[in-house]
Amino acid sequence: MPSKIRSFISVAMVFGMAVFIFAMPARADQVDFTNPAFAPAGGVTSIPVGASEFCKAHRSDCKANPNAVAAAALSDKRWNELVDTNNLINAAIIPVTDQDLYKVSELWTYPEGYGDCEDFALAKRKALIGLGWNPSTLLMTVVRQPNGEGHAVLMVRTDRGDLVLDNQDGRILLWSQTPYTYLKRQAQADAGQWVDLVDNRATFVATK
Repeated sequence: MPSKIRSFISVAMVFGMAVFIFAMPARADQVDFTNPAFAPAGGVTSIPVGASEFCKAHRSDCKANPNAVAAAALSDKRWNELVDTNNLINAAIIPVTDQDLYKVSELWTYPEGYGDCEDFALAKRKALIGLGWNPSTLLMTVVRQPNGEGHAVLMVRTDRGDLVLDNQDGRILLWSQTPYTYLKRQAQADAGQWVDLVDNRATFVATK
């Protein structure tokens, strides 16, 4: 397929997604969290080993949030911040496994030019907090890929639904539009705690 056509299709898909998101009702204080646009959360669960070690090294990033909010209001400005941050970090970091980079099977850290999935997500979370996003809406999330392998993404809880920032897909999609099985994420009130995700969807988006 010619590159110009591919580019047009990509832009059209992103535009279509943006229209869908902004067509949904807003106002975080009136959000229906039973809507399938939101990933259902269960009870407190174990923290991933990599996240636990990260918290030991970055205690200020893994603390209770006394100013937690239910969801971020997704204005045009906030949407553009998500798009720009996702694109910038996906382009700036070269994907490398922890085994190749650090000679260990799992290490969550802020990347310096290289990193794997959770490092991309951590960098995006940090960048968005720097732009004024409430940390309670920026949730590190562990998923299972269709091939059975583990993966990490950043789930952003907005009044239009739970959006996913992923280093494997440049589009920002609702959680339910991604090909993953969702396992657990950070708790909104405390970044040092994790909760189960109840992913009962019968089917998943097909991979390309």
